[in-house]
Formats: sequence, structure tokens, C-alpha cells
Amino acid sequence: MAQQYDLIVVGSGPGGYPTAIRASQLGMKVAIVEKESLGGICLNWGCIPTKALLKSAQVFEYIKHAKDYGITIQDGSYNADFSAVISRSRGVATSMSKGVAFLMKKNKIDVIMGYGKVKANKTVEVTAADGTKTDYTATKGVVIATGGRARELPNIKIDGEKVIEYRKAMSLEKQPKSMLVIGSGAIGVEFAYVYASMGTKVTIVEFLPSVVPVEDEDVSKELAKQYKKLGIDIYTNSAVESVDTSGEGCKVKVKTPDGEKFFDVDVVLSAAGVVANIENIGLEDVGIATDKGKITVNQWYETNVPGFFAIGDCVPGQALAHVATAEGIICAEHIAGHHTEALDYGNIPGCTYCSPEIASVGLTEKKARELGYDVKVGKFPFAASGKATAAGARDGFVKVIYDAKYGEWLGAHMIGTNVTEMIAEVVAARKLETTAHEILRTVHPHPTMSEAVKGATEAAYGEAIDL
Repeated sequence: MAQQYDLIVVGSGPGGYPTAIRASQLGMKVAIVEKESLGGICLNWGCIPTKALLKSAQVFEYIKHAKDYGITIQDGSYNADFSAVISRSRGVATSMSKGVAFLMKKNKIDVIMGYGKVKANKTVEVTAADGTKTDYTATKGVVIATGGRARELPNIKIDGEKVIEYRKAMSLEKQPKSMLVIGSGAIGVEFAYVYASMGTKVTIVEFLPSVVPVEDEDVSKELAKQYKKLGIDIYTNSAVESVDTSGEGCKVKVKTPDGEKFFDVDVVLSAAGVVANIENIGLEDVGIATDKGKITVNQWYETNVPGFFAIGDCVPGQALAHVATAEGIICAEHIAGHHTEALDYGNIPGCTYCSPEIASVGLTEKKARELGYDVKVGKFPFAASGKATAAGARDGFVKVIYDAKYGEWLGAHMIGTNVTEMIAEVVAARKLETTAHEILRTVHPHPTMSEAVKGATEAAYGEAIDL
């Protein structure tokens, strides 16, 4: 007879493991199924280890510019030990994965290692490493949290050696002298910064008209300017037509507005987005509906088949770790019978951890105007910030967008040092339906980078003090 649980979660990433923990907190007997490493892609190959790489790159940048801070390196020699940087990143990931294992034990959640496949009657078949198959059943429900993986472009085969995706980019044995990055979303621009700062010649190719195309146009322009200063070549409105790997490196043909161009690089990083991991997990057998490569769910993450739920990158919505976590908690509470609140996808912060960092929430200026809003827009450059100047981090700005009629905070867009730590103020304020008036009367500490939020609001309403 199959072992029985109240809830079974398939996948232990930032969606899966919080779902399991919240369900356990609510009194359910929970099991979580994981085919590889606890924590999923985010902790092992995504969010966390990339931040470790970015920190190493940032430290190296500080050393290169030590004279700007009045510090002299005595012999003038320094270098980036690429293998040590990679090793530190992998160590951070391992530590975090062990942390998830501790949380599973603390919350009395059974961890079942193996490949999970859903079956009828709220059953999950798990294939262990030795090929043994075991069925587990759930009385309340099965939550599918299988995440996503790098999208492979039809004309560019990822071989893991010369054409790589983000996992391989975090574990290369040797630093390439040159790299071409396909795509300038978060993954693309983060790795572009890491490698360029350590001396790799980096070229970015973006199909759309601007880098980080989901961001406000002013932010995109500022990042392009900063990356060009770093020595990164950027081609927008361009497409990689082919990659020839028959030689020692890669010969890349790119279609640009100025005609075809050819690039000889050591490595091509394909960072053209992610696709959901929904193949071969039993969806068709159970009759779970999908649309455009995602599992179809309602606001409580119920699929069309009773007893089956799905969250995270395998459902529609922003493919972000914090979104998956929020979805998982809401899903667990709904399954437990709690009167929970549906997620507001219009108030989700987006963060890109390149340098300078990018953070945003809500409408861009262009989108707000397209929707018919009469807007008040304010921008505060970090060049006018005392804290930023003292820190040597004067690049970037905070931009705010308010509805002119009621003062509703429509959006905020930031680029600069530590802005990913600042965006939560805007998210909370928007959640509380705070208007510009309250922000103008909210005392911000001085000197801080966060003063720029108030400064941008003052600029929007013609009350700027420091501009």
C-alpha cells in the first residue's frame, strides 16, 4: 500500500520548500520530492550562487579602484583567481542547500529523493536513483513546483562546452578570454558583469530595442551607458543567426541593424529566458491542462483536476523566486482551508543584481501614459546624494511615477548601488495604498541611499530640496 501524506510537494525550490513548511506549520503531514538537490535551481544554480559570483566581481572592482578611496596597493599587483571565485560560489550554494535540509528536519517534513511523476488520485510516483519506483498518496493535495530551466533557441544548440547556459557559466574550469551573451535579461546582464569585471571581453546581443527590456527606458539607457564604460559591447535590435563551434572557439554570425557581423569568441552564453519543467511528469496522464508551456491554474493555484495544484515557474506569472514563495504560501493556506488573500501580480518587485543594481515595481512611465494616466514623474540622481558620493557610488538614480489626480504611486524604477535593498519600501507603500503626500511627509534618515526615494518624490511635485 502506498505511503500516505496530507500533502506532497514535487520540487524543493523557493516555491516548493516554503509550501511544504507552511503546510507543516498548519498541521499537515508533508512530504517533498526532489530529484537533485534541496533548494532547487535558485539555491544551487541560480539566485544564491550568482550573488556570490557578483560579490567577488564587486570586490575585484573595488580593488581595481582602490586609489579612488585613498588606498594604495603596495606592489600594485592583484588578480582574480577564477577557480577560487567559482569554488566560493559553489560553497555558498552547498551551505544554503544544507540549510534547507535543516528546515525540512525542523518542520518534520519527509524528504523523498528521486524523480516525481504525478498519477491519478493524488498520487506521486517517485523513481529513485537505482530505478526503484514507489507510489505516495496525498489526502489533501499534490503541489507541482518543478520550476524551469534555460530556454534553448532552436538554431543554437547548447552543448555545455562552447555554447553554455547559466549552470555551466557558474562552474567553468577556466575563465574565457571572450564571451558573447545572447539576451540581456537578468541572467544575461548579471553574468556579463561578472565576467567583464574579471577581464573577459564580453559582447551582449539583444533581440529587442534595449537591454533589460522589461525595465523603464531610462533605466535601460543608464545600464547600457555603464556597461559600455566597463568595456562591454552591446548590440540591440540584433539576433544571433548561427554559432559555428567546429573550430577552437565559436564563430558567431549576428544580424544587426547595420548588417551581418561576425564574432570570434571562446564561449557563447545562451541567456534567452527560461521554460517550465512540465514534460514527463505525468500531466497528460492525469489530464492536467496546460497553455503555452505552463500549467493552467486559478488564483489559488488549483489546476483543472481536483487535488492537484501548481506554483512557481511552471505556472503563468513572473518567473521569480519570491513570487514562487508567495504563491506556495498562499496555496498551502488555501489547501488548509484558511481565508487567504490572492497575490497581487501588479505589485511584484523585480531585482537585477548586476552592477549597478536594478530594482523596480509597478508601471513604467511609458506604460502609465499608455494606460491614460496623467502622471507626475520625478527623478533623483545618486550624484546628488551625500551617502552615494561618500561611497563612491554616484552612478544611477531613483525614478518615481505618481498619478497626478490622486497621488497614487504607480511605479518606481531604480538603478544604482544597493537599490535592491531599497525597493521594498515602495512595495509596502503601494500595498498600503500610500500616496505621494505621505512619502513627502515621511522622514528618511540622512545620509542614506534611501533618501533618493523621497528626493525623487519631491522632484515630481516641484518641491526638490537637493536638486
